[in-house]
Amino acid sequence: KSANPQWREQFDFHYFSDRKDMLDIEVWRKDNKKHEELLGTCHVDITALPTKQTNCLELPLEKHPGSLLMLIAVAPCTGVSISDLCVCPLGDPSERQQISQRYCIKNSLRDIKDIGFLQVKVLKAVDLMAADFSGKSDPFCVLELGNDMLQTHTVYKNLNPEWNKVFTFPIKDIHDVLEVTVFDEDGDKPPDFLGKVAIPLLSV
Repeated sequence: KSANPQWREQFDFHYFSDRKDMLDIEVWRKDNKKHEELLGTCHVDITALPTKQTNCLELPLEKHPGSLLMLIAVAPCTGVSISDLCVCPLGDPSERQQISQRYCIKNSLRDIKDIGFLQVKVLKAVDLMAADFSGKSDPFCVLELGNDMLQTHTVYKNLNPEWNKVFTFPIKDIHDVLEVTVFDEDGDKPPDFLGKVAIPLLSV
């Protein structure tokens, strides 16, 4: 019930500088659970923004009245990685020892924002639902922690896919929940949902 909403939400996207990426933003109005209406879109060319500073942008919505006020910062990203299982970070015992020292109790107040990080090895899925007419699926796996999101590659025509990928997330809130969702890639259409599991960090 507002024409001037304030969300005050922060989202982190992992942007690789060798890509020419546009940030696409859509604003929607929801009447009820079933009816939604697009109120406008806008686009931001990430490569045109100055780095290592917070950019305050007022973006007019295309073909619709209104504008969005956003703060966008392009900054070097630390602690986030995707790697193959054979070159897994933390595989070296000396590196693990350095990490243990870094997060020991006596150093816990050295950097309040550096809580730690989570490493997730996504090995495989078993007996997935068949989403295609061929009796197969094209599954990929999405990992979300807070507002961080990383995903695996797609394994085509397979109900027992093996990804063997290692994901590393910085932890910003120890009360966050790791959500792992499996989707079926469906070309230009939205992906089909195949299943989900949620793991509270406090349970690890």
